[in-house]
Amino acid sequence: MTLEVQSERSSDATTTLSSTRWQQFVGVVNGPLPRIAERFSKFLLSAHPHDALIIYTRECTGRPRKVAGAAAIVERATIAELDAIKESVARGNVLHGHAVIGGSRRRVLAVRDVSDTLLVMVPKTTRATKTTATTKSTPHVVDDLLAAWFALVATSIRQQVAQASPDYLAESRAASTERAWTITQLTEQHEDTLASILGTLRSRDLDDGAARTVAAETASAALIALRSVGDTNRALATEASGVAFRRLRAELEPVLRDLDADVEFVEPDGDATLPGEIAHAARAIVRAVAVAVAAQPHVTRLRIAWGRRGDDLVIDVRDQGQGELDGDGLTRQLAGRLRAVDGVLDVESLAGWGSRVTARIPLETPVSRPEKDLLASLNPREVEVLGHLALSRRNKAIAAELGVSESTIKFHVAAILQKLQVSNRGEAGLLAAGAGITAG
Repeated sequence: MTLEVQSERSSDATTTLSSTRWQQFVGVVNGPLPRIAERFSKFLLSAHPHDALIIYTRECTGRPRKVAGAAAIVERATIAELDAIKESVARGNVLHGHAVIGGSRRRVLAVRDVSDTLLVMVPKTTRATKTTATTKSTPHVVDDLLAAWFALVATSIRQQVAQASPDYLAESRAASTERAWTITQLTEQHEDTLASILGTLRSRDLDDGAARTVAAETASAALIALRSVGDTNRALATEASGVAFRRLRAELEPVLRDLDADVEFVEPDGDATLPGEIAHAARAIVRAVAVAVAAQPHVTRLRIAWGRRGDDLVIDVRDQGQGELDGDGLTRQLAGRLRAVDGVLDVESLAGWGSRVTARIPLETPVSRPEKDLLASLNPREVEVLGHLALSRRNKAIAAELGVSESTIKFHVAAILQKLQVSNRGEAGLLAAGAGITAG
């Protein structure tokens, strides 16, 4: 089977996209979300040689940057730099030019998908590119094809986030915890320093008022910028409850389109915010419940609502029907997802009257679950390996699955045991299973 497309290398010719090439791309979008940038980078390398590749998406609250390539670039690339690049590219467009990325001004190729997901590549510098104006466009077909590939990648990211699998939630919450802790430390450290500078500069005992004024303004601006880091973190890691609910409504429209029943959405009161992971999990839970409800015969009315009650998000889905909802099956289906967010589910059905499904999700990680803090100390690769340990897989099988050496897996397992404070693989696997972390 082949797919006819225009060539990535010429606007005048067409070529056949081999099934091998297509399968390579399928592997890009179907693999684990944390490493999607690495797979996409490898896929694009022959047609678009580059030193670094960054995917920036606010869908992933824990790790909005997916990166591959030179550590000197990708590890230093900031959210502010990526936001600036995004603002310079219209949705659905491709940009060839210069931008600050990784702390330096570099030649970049940027694609902003219509979904607002951003791709930034730093092309390899060759003898040919040194003498060519960087703003010169490549053939339109190349840009169009790159944009098409990236649109599929962006769609895959949104779908994987929307599914809110337990391992994704665990990894995302771990990343959010790590980022928030780091930001808190940096903010406290530098806030004290800048406040001290300001106190000195504001002293009336100093000479040269003009110099003092300039320095005070500089320090004040730096202090404001530093404090805005926390605001940026909150913007990345949270969703307004009402906004999250409206996204749910839009996602459910195609699911409920053919349901011959009155559907009522009750928007939450107030302006409360939800942790991003909780918002994703809540939408996934409601979608599963809605599908189960819609599968029943003779449903005449469906009501969907959620709201904050104390420290919990409470989801309430009711129907008017025959009360034939398979509560046990629904509970089993959602068990892993609920464990990942410490949630509970209650299903009530009354024959001839209808069903009610209630889910309660804590908005904060309970302090009574110290293993959650231990799991939060794992990096994304360690979470991935831990998922395999939960299935009792041996090092050799894990290495083959992840495409790394067995010695690398041994290194990760040793780090996992140390961080989780357990003595063997079995204990680590039990912790993983309890948290809903399993390999696909």
